Amino acid sequence: QLQLVESGGGLVQPGGSVRLSCAASGFNLERYAIGWFRQAPGKEREGVSCISSSGGMTNYADSVKGRFTMSRDNAKNTVYLQMNSLKAEDTAVYYCAAGRMIRTMCAKQSAPYSTWGQGTQVTVSS
Repeated sequence: QLQLVESGGGLVQPGGSVRLSCAASGFNLERYAIGWFRQAPGKEREGVSCISSSGGMTNYADSVKGRFTMSRDNAKNTVYLQMNSLKAEDTAVYYCAAGRMIRTMCAKQSAPYSTWGQGTQVTVSS
């Protein structure tokens, strides 16, 4: 059974940092592009970042560029999202998703992703 599990969310103060993890079970994450998405209350889900299966390509939404960094550890079958300089508008449920794509490609749109995690809440508040 293919499964993704996110962790690392919580309450953080504005300007703070948090690292989200996305751990895979039942399949080899190395073969998949991974996307991070978020959904705030009353808003549509948006793509935050993605990383190709090769690890050589990453892509970020303009709203997080320079603040968020995505990486992958294939030995641990895990992908990370390092979130720095957090703002109140980053508050959302964050989801990771896995999809098969060309090794050098990834996507910030949800359509190419077939396996999704259950999400982890990140709340940025003082």
